[in-house]
Amino acid sequence: MKLRTRKWYSFVEHEDGCAGEVQGVPLRKVAVAAIVENPYANRQVTDLSPLIDASEELGREMSKLLVSVLGPYEVQSYGKAGIAGLAGEQEHANALLTTKFADPLRQAVGGGKAWISSFTKRATAGVPIDIPLACKDALYVRSHYDGMTILLPDAPLPNEIAVIFCVANRGRIHARVGGLKYEDKKGEDGLF
Repeated sequence: MKLRTRKWYSFVEHEDGCAGEVQGVPLRKVAVAAIVENPYANRQVTDLSPLIDASEELGREMSKLLVSVLGPYEVQSYGKAGIAGLAGEQEHANALLTTKFADPLRQAVGGGKAWISSFTKRATAGVPIDIPLACKDALYVRSHYDGMTILLPDAPLPNEIAVIFCVANRGRIHARVGGLKYEDKKGEDGLF
């Protein structure tokens, strides 16, 4: 199966912190979205493995755009999301967000030991979606629990799926709830 992409989006949030305060490194969040045709729109299909397999190439394409939009920033956290149009199922969006999709993106951002948090839903075009973020190397780095809200004005159409990947170069501005610090992260499995 080859996915057909109708449109690409990229979003950038750049925050220096509050006026008069020195924060050091600004917080930069970047999201890229691909709007793909849903080959299973308006029908029930038991085996979604062709869609899962096709997502690997989508991940490679998205990683190129992501790296160009990110610029010189190092990735410390990531997340993914999907919106299935109303002629599809939420599970169709989930099928496009598995490890096959994510591995090319992990490679593009310098790896990642932790699982990638995600959120999917079935909705109409123009609905906002929150992409959850967590540290790419250790899930329990509380300062990196964050998110980015985006809105796709004309997507997904009923027979489409919006696939979104988001990264950030640091934790939240003024994070101070304790826990593991990014510079102290450890563990091969990203869990502690």
